[in-house]
Amino acid sequence: MTAIVPLETVGMDFNRLVKEHQAMVYSVAWHFLRDRPLAEEVAQDVFLSLHRNLATIESPRHATAWLRKVAVQRAIDAGRRRKRQPRIGLEEVPEPVTFDPRYDPWLGESLRRMVASLPEAQRMVVILRYQEELEPTEIAGVLEMPVATVKSHLHRALALLREKMERRGLGER
Repeated sequence: MTAIVPLETVGMDFNRLVKEHQAMVYSVAWHFLRDRPLAEEVAQDVFLSLHRNLATIESPRHATAWLRKVAVQRAIDAGRRRKRQPRIGLEEVPEPVTFDPRYDPWLGESLRRMVASLPEAQRMVVILRYQEELEPTEIAGVLEMPVATVKSHLHRALALLREKMERRGLGER
């Protein structure tokens, strides 16, 4: 049996892990939840858990995989809790942004709402694939499901999104 070597002994520390991975952890939570305060809370919870479990982390690569997996699990849990306790606040009002003529804000918002309406597993697969740019094999590892299931979720999610876009007149013309 291989002994677990704390990251501090291989030149990694908690602060460095937070700095290197905070954007990824927050991104997973925010893209799944679409709620800044809740995503920040989830990210904080993930890093608190990392601090508690730092001695079990074997390498920088293991830390990345561990953080991604925990972020996914905590985001899903927070989404389930939110369904039971819906809330609307000022933080959900979008902030003004500069206009980019190449970007259609209405289309972007429509697509975000359509992704948010996907079933939980399909939504997380889409976020991990297209936002976090993970390959299906990596997604399978994070979500602990067979690669074929990941591909099936992705295929069904994309078909559902295409269908919704066509119904809204947003499909190819």
